[in-house]
Amino acid sequence: MNKFVVIDLETTGHSPDNDDKIIEIGMVIIKNDEIIDKRDTFLNPNKQIPPFITNLTNITNDDVKDAPYFNEKADKIMELFEDSYLIAHNVPFDMGFLNTELVNSGRKPLRNPVIDTVELSRILYPKAPSYKLSQITDYLDIYHDDPHRALSDAYVTARLFLKLKEKLFSLPYETLANLAKLEPMFKSNLAVLLDEAMEQNSFEFANEAKFTTYNGLAFKMTEKMTQEETILTTSFGDYLDHIYEDNGTLEKQFEKYEKRSGQREMSETVYDAFCSGEHALIEAETGTGKSLAYLLPAVYEAVKQNKRIIISTHTTQLQTQLLDEEIPLVHKTVDFPFEAALLKGRNHYLSLERFAYELTHLERDNYDITLTKAILLVWLTETLTGDIDEIQIPTSGYTFFQRVSADAERKLDVTSPWFRYSFYTRARRRAQRADLIITNHALLCTDMFNDYQFLPAYDKLIIDEAHHLEDTAAYHYGLKLDNITMHYMLNQIGRSEDTKFFNYIIGKYDSIEDNFSVDKWDELIANTKNEIDDLFQYLHAYVTKQRKKDKSLSDVGRIQFRFSKEEVNSSNWETITEMVNRLIFYYRDLIHFLSLMDKSLDDTEDYVKNDRQELIQVIENLQDHIDHLELLFLMDQHINHVQWLEMDTKGYQQAVYLYSEPTTVSTLLGEELFAKKDSVILTSATLTMKNSFHFIEKRLGLREERLITKQIRSPFSFKDQVQLLIPNDFPDIKYGNMDDYIYATSEAILSLAEVTEGRMLVLFTSYDMLRKSYKLLKEIMTDDKYMLIGQGVTSGSRTRLKKNFQSFERSILLGTSSFWEGVDIPGGDLSCLMIVRLPFQPPAHPVYEAKSQELKEAGKNPFMELSLPNAVIKFKQGFGRLIRSSSDRGIVFICDSRIVTARYGRYFTDSIPEVPILNDSTQSLIEQARAWF
Repeated sequence: MNKFVVIDLETTGHSPDNDDKIIEIGMVIIKNDEIIDKRDTFLNPNKQIPPFITNLTNITNDDVKDAPYFNEKADKIMELFEDSYLIAHNVPFDMGFLNTELVNSGRKPLRNPVIDTVELSRILYPKAPSYKLSQITDYLDIYHDDPHRALSDAYVTARLFLKLKEKLFSLPYETLANLAKLEPMFKSNLAVLLDEAMEQNSFEFANEAKFTTYNGLAFKMTEKMTQEETILTTSFGDYLDHIYEDNGTLEKQFEKYEKRSGQREMSETVYDAFCSGEHALIEAETGTGKSLAYLLPAVYEAVKQNKRIIISTHTTQLQTQLLDEEIPLVHKTVDFPFEAALLKGRNHYLSLERFAYELTHLERDNYDITLTKAILLVWLTETLTGDIDEIQIPTSGYTFFQRVSADAERKLDVTSPWFRYSFYTRARRRAQRADLIITNHALLCTDMFNDYQFLPAYDKLIIDEAHHLEDTAAYHYGLKLDNITMHYMLNQIGRSEDTKFFNYIIGKYDSIEDNFSVDKWDELIANTKNEIDDLFQYLHAYVTKQRKKDKSLSDVGRIQFRFSKEEVNSSNWETITEMVNRLIFYYRDLIHFLSLMDKSLDDTEDYVKNDRQELIQVIENLQDHIDHLELLFLMDQHINHVQWLEMDTKGYQQAVYLYSEPTTVSTLLGEELFAKKDSVILTSATLTMKNSFHFIEKRLGLREERLITKQIRSPFSFKDQVQLLIPNDFPDIKYGNMDDYIYATSEAILSLAEVTEGRMLVLFTSYDMLRKSYKLLKEIMTDDKYMLIGQGVTSGSRTRLKKNFQSFERSILLGTSSFWEGVDIPGGDLSCLMIVRLPFQPPAHPVYEAKSQELKEAGKNPFMELSLPNAVIKFKQGFGRLIRSSSDRGIVFICDSRIVTARYGRYFTDSIPEVPILNDSTQSLIEQARAWF
């Protein structure tokens, strides 16, 4: 069968079960890999088309009033589908509508083989950023003029299918053979296509040079590792002259090169710290070009001394930027070779041995796992790194990935034939021989708190986004436990009848059922789950009771409660510890049972290494939960640790999360990092408060006698590019006028949007206020003049929301938490930044409470020592979203009058570049903004 009919429907709604109808049908016919025919027609739905469908498709009630009814076209449609595949982008939707209409008109439903281009795109293009039709076709350079119209969508889907088929036929034989084993679980009927591709492939040997094959897997040929030793004789001053000065190599890389004196100043400061064996705090304001400024001395020092330097970032976004943009620029700028490598934790890398093993075992696979396996098979023919962050897999596929990651293989046997193909081993080797290793704060801290066993040895380190180091270190030195995760882990092990790990093991090794009582195991699992429920329900009930007594515990969506022997009265604490001891008792019984199984299987010849590794991993995971329970409830608390509980106030699951963190990491960092390393450079755009590094020095445990501090000013002319507007007539939120404040904020947003034609980023400090503002704005916006996007309200990731914001001319983006930093919206896309409230941490947050208590006990002022500095640093991050280049121009509107009325307000305004500050009525400020623009 080589006829393919591609279909796309426009409908009055999402579900034929709700009596939604087809209003337009587009069909494209493919034969012999060529589009031979196109058909489309309007259909009369015999009902009104909703306005939002008309807005989306431009199909009006007038367009369909004289169109035929589906019944009149049904026979012709069925005729077109004879002896063909049915193809659609999301087959269940189109097939569901089509078959409902056919049955309603007295015909039989279609039973054609189907191909879903969403599913096939996910498998064959695992690195694509999105699988929506408009975005996957854009990714593959397939364009059309009339999206959301049936024929146009059907036509691009047809072209997409041809591209997918071409990609499928280019895959190596081993990959196709493995996909064929998985095919019965796909939504698409690919068996015939896979057979054809394998038949063609078995006669062609062109792929042999491109792929390595081993044990039934095909993967991309890995690059050869060579290392050249370079001897640098150039002095550092000459090196920088050659790059930064007139006619230097940097100028040659850019058409419009703007020399930034601060950039060279920062490079010199980094190198001075390296040479003198000192640490450095460098605040580099927006526009400095700090990444390049620290990379240049790092490369010089690493190559000159033949010693690697680590560069750590907080976000994967900056890691990607360094690797994809900054490192290639440095390669073009310096005249000697060097190598940079990315290194992440073991859990990021695929284990080929574990994956090959799982491919032969389909017993535990559901659809998502099957799809994940298919995606990984194709990705293996493309990736050099084996880093899962390169691709998108189904959400539940990440649980499967844990089974096939390098973390699951424990220690790879160097005598194993798989050793030479290990992605993690290659990443480690690449890092070992690299001059620069790029990693993240999480792995840096994990390495530091585990005797430096994860990263290759180093003496010098650069920490970018350094204002996050304290929180990351505290998180990785602490622990987290919750009842949802505990239940999930036990469910993944399963009872004897579940299609999970335990069932798989007893099914594979008959001797287990002869020697062990599976009923005993099932009883143990059931009892352990019951004990988890009892403990966490008790904790939930206790905190709910406390909440009624103490309203400060209340938080929108989540309650937070500090707990310890001192916080909870003695009789309640005794009950809790008894329940914890009982739960640990059952956990130990589970471990004992599995350990005996492992010992028993060890005596059999057919005990597979991968099964043993998974069994040991399960035992270790259970032991981790015991360790966490003991630390949280049974051991004496560390003096400088805070323990707290969080629980959702909404949702059917009584999710309870337990946390423990140190209240200060200054001693830890001082002893484990700064005392042990020759030179640590900490840089960020926000490290000072009122031009002082005092706060960050104390929080991180840096000692002044071994410390260089430097502020690098922005090259931008902020006083000409920014106006800071502060209204003096906003309601005072202090007196409970929350609704009035939200109304005033929403009115100001719309008034300013008129001036700036949208292009506004509004930063909130609470999701609740954001949601209420979004709802109110929707009510008072009388037309669809502005595209309103709300984080947590509008679906999509931060990156997706930002792209949507930039795609529409008149957009207003409401953001919180993650939008305060790391979001780069240069140029005319952003003209107005509104800060709704100064970003103080909630005073009732358990970590803040505990830190405040410690400061009070030491005779210090928690507000001045902790709350204010944190708020100023976050405020500076938010302020930095507006001006990203020398040509940007805009206004910052701060609704919170405390910035001018409170004594501490100057700390905020003195911590940002000097800009004109206007404090007036809202109406007057809007008029002044209009005049300024």
